[in-house]
Amino acid sequence: MEKIDHSCTERFLRYVRFDTQSSEESVTTPSTEKQKKLGAVLVRELQEMGLDDAAMDRRGYVYATLPANVDDEVPVIGLIAHMDTSPEVSGENVQPQIHRNYQGGDIELKETRIRFEENPALAEQIGQDIITSDGTTLLGADDKAGIAEIFDTLHHLTAHPEIEHGTVKIAITPDEEIGRGADHFDVKKFGADLAYTIDGESAGQVEDETFCADSVTITVQGINVHPGYARGRMVNAIKIASELIAGLPRDSASPETTSDREGFVHPMTLNGGVEKTTLKFIVRDFTVEGLESLERMLKKLADEVARRFPGARLDFKVEESYRNMKFKLDEQPRVMEYALEAVRRAGLAPQRHAIRGGTDGARLSYMGLPTPNIFAGGHNFHSRQEWISVRDMQLAVQVILNLIQIWREKGQT
Repeated sequence: MEKIDHSCTERFLRYVRFDTQSSEESVTTPSTEKQKKLGAVLVRELQEMGLDDAAMDRRGYVYATLPANVDDEVPVIGLIAHMDTSPEVSGENVQPQIHRNYQGGDIELKETRIRFEENPALAEQIGQDIITSDGTTLLGADDKAGIAEIFDTLHHLTAHPEIEHGTVKIAITPDEEIGRGADHFDVKKFGADLAYTIDGESAGQVEDETFCADSVTITVQGINVHPGYARGRMVNAIKIASELIAGLPRDSASPETTSDREGFVHPMTLNGGVEKTTLKFIVRDFTVEGLESLERMLKKLADEVARRFPGARLDFKVEESYRNMKFKLDEQPRVMEYALEAVRRAGLAPQRHAIRGGTDGARLSYMGLPTPNIFAGGHNFHSRQEWISVRDMQLAVQVILNLIQIWREKGQT
């Protein structure tokens, strides 16, 4: 492996201290202005490394270019990560902890612990340095580890101009965690022929498949009258919504009862009152056919419940979120082949993996930019038990460097 004077750990420890939680309730882009505080720092660091065009647009997207140092035609590679953290767990005042020379067993944190028996990947980290939060917040490895790894790669390349490479484009996006990271991504301005998000989990994983995803909103319209005079007249939207939730399958088709390639229907929010209540669901499956089947099941349930409450009205609305990126990536097989080769050159066994979720790359692939996902090394994303190892961050940097060099060697157009 190439000798690298790594900076990813120091960068990561600095980035996670920025509170960059996105917000599903917001209608602005970025959904939270505080994301731009980290964005401004990232722009400055890129400029200090000599990427003179580094800038953040008004929506919080950070773009930059590392120019080619060769004359021959090489495809332009994009490297993408996201700056926001999940709204599900606090990202305010993150206090990263380094557990040096980990020797196995549970990792004790404030208010929680990372259980060895529930984290089989910890068995591969004996003797390594593990980074966690203090247990009161998430850590932010999703995806500040990806940012740190991309920037470490750039630091190495700019410090070693003798390493030949084509043009590399950089993008750091806001609002990925709420499914809006690609909403205002300017693919034409970005100017890459292909890209990789650095946003995966275990070392060695390369992901070329995601769920197909939709959101479903069911609005229940009831009839509200004074409760003292409601007999035979009130139709309670809250009770109707409760029956709908109670009618969902208990042992299947939910996040807590599925794994591998099984899809699910997941109620996310329930808001309202007697007269009007709104339920929001996410629906996921690896095929469009499976997705539509789950939506038909949900629609049938909603219709059955509505019939039990004369006078009620139910509005059922489906919105497309993203589709399985594999359908597009299979059209350009070199994008995945070179990623797997980059993992091998780092001394790892490549693991081709399907994501039970999505990435910016899913939508970008359908916007004309084929974008699989490469591991960043984190585990237990969106939780106070989140952790990452220093070694795996450094391995991710090596893989990114390998990728850039492989496209230089093999990818001439």
